Amino acid sequence: MSYLEGIILTNNDSKLAAGLDKQPEEVSGMFDQVAARYDLTNDFMTFGQHRIWRRCLSKVVAARPGQKVLDIAAGTGTSSLSFYRAGAEVTCCDFSPGMVAEGKKRHPELNFIVGDAHDLPFSDEQFDTVTCSFGFRNMNNPALALQELARVTKPGGKLAIMEFSTPPSPFIAKAYELYMRNVLPVAGRLISSDSDAYTYLFDSILDWPNQETLGKLIQENGWGEVSYRNLTLGAVAIHRAYK
Repeated sequence: MSYLEGIILTNNDSKLAAGLDKQPEEVSGMFDQVAARYDLTNDFMTFGQHRIWRRCLSKVVAARPGQKVLDIAAGTGTSSLSFYRAGAEVTCCDFSPGMVAEGKKRHPELNFIVGDAHDLPFSDEQFDTVTCSFGFRNMNNPALALQELARVTKPGGKLAIMEFSTPPSPFIAKAYELYMRNVLPVAGRLISSDSDAYTYLFDSILDWPNQETLGKLIQENGWGEVSYRNLTLGAVAIHRAYK
């Protein structure tokens, strides 16, 4: 996996896009409501592409036996499972009790904990790798969350964030927006019976900053050697950094 596509080297201040004034209790409650059918809806919404994206993330994380991996916004443990199978000691942390309960039912072999990325219940320099899949845009203060992730990561440790992003082609970006606007609420209504949750998902994706802006934010909050790779024409990006 090459990371030549985007190298972030800057000291300029960055500002995140609008839409990050989320109330944690409201977002947590929303995910509690959709937890039971969340993974099924993801399959429908992405035509199964999210499984390919998660395999790409697993290669970036490159978990090994003996390593400690923290998966933030782990949901039901879909991404965490591959790290566990690679032999790592995995901690799955999510601020939605409903997601954690569903994860424990599906994957009792994984270690789940309810926790807030802005105030992690872990000691300093505890993990070799910290990662997050499709959850970072739900955080009320991403800069603070990045600082907390750096705090609990060992010197030289790795950060890997996979998130919906901005296709660089204007044509692709417009098609992507139309798809999100028309498909996501329908998916929520047909599969999860909660179209509002997926309307929020659509809005949060459009409000989320592009690849370069997120890369700058990562570098400004405790991380270095920041790079990213686009997946599926830039609809998704994986950012990698080191402490």
